[in-house]
Amino acid sequence: MTRALFALDLEDDPDLIAAYEARHAPGSVWPEIVRDIRRRGYREMEIWRVANRLVMLAEIAPEGLVASDPEVQPIVDQWESEMDAYQRPIASGSPKWLPMTRIFALDEQPPA
Repeated sequence: MTRALFALDLEDDPDLIAAYEARHAPGSVWPEIVRDIRRRGYREMEIWRVANRLVMLAEIAPEGLVASDPEVQPIVDQWESEMDAYQRPIASGSPKWLPMTRIFALDEQPPA
C-alpha cells in the first residue's frame, strides 16, 4: 500500500468552511463519488483541516490508481465544480490538490 498526502486551501470564510465540512460529513458525500474513489484504487482517505488549510491522507492500492469510470465522470465533474466554490489552489495556476513531500520519518532516524 502506498501512502500519499495532498494539500489544498479553502476560501478563508468561516461560513464556506462550515459548509465544506458539512458537505463532507458522513453520508453527505454523494454515493457515486465515494464509489468512484474506492473503485479508482483508494483504500483509505482522510481529510484534515487547520484554519483554511486541508491535508488529505490517502492510502493507494499496490497496483496504483485507475481513471474514473467514464459513465460516472459527469457526476465527478459536477461534484468538483461544486467544490470549486469552497476551494482555492495553494499556488496560483496549480492543481487544486498539491502532492506533499515527506521530509522526516522517525523510523529512518538513528536511535538516540
